[in-house]
Amino acid sequence: MAWIAICRDATGRDTAALRSAHRDRHFAYIESIFDRVLAAGPLAEPGSRGHRSSLFIYDVVSEAEARALLEADPYFTAGIYGDVSVEPWWPAAGRWLGGTIWRRSGD
Repeated sequence: MAWIAICRDATGRDTAALRSAHRDRHFAYIESIFDRVLAAGPLAEPGSRGHRSSLFIYDVVSEAEARALLEADPYFTAGIYGDVSVEPWWPAAGRWLGGTIWRRSGD
């Protein structure tokens, strides 16, 4: 099952500086759990080249496992994220899926 984590940066903190200080550890961590990450990356800040949020899509069986992966991330432990939402996601349609779940071969 897929679980999505949307992580908004904490307010009142210099999250750009924190990201810079922890970037290498964050990237190494993502690479270490790569088999459980379907996609990850920053969410663009409208009208700017920057970002103040991140998105992770984990391939795990439970919310607890998704939260454990997120909470072990150096960006999380550095206090970059303020508001965090973790929710189940059922991919149903799209190019990445190769179509839709309601038009599968043999159905």
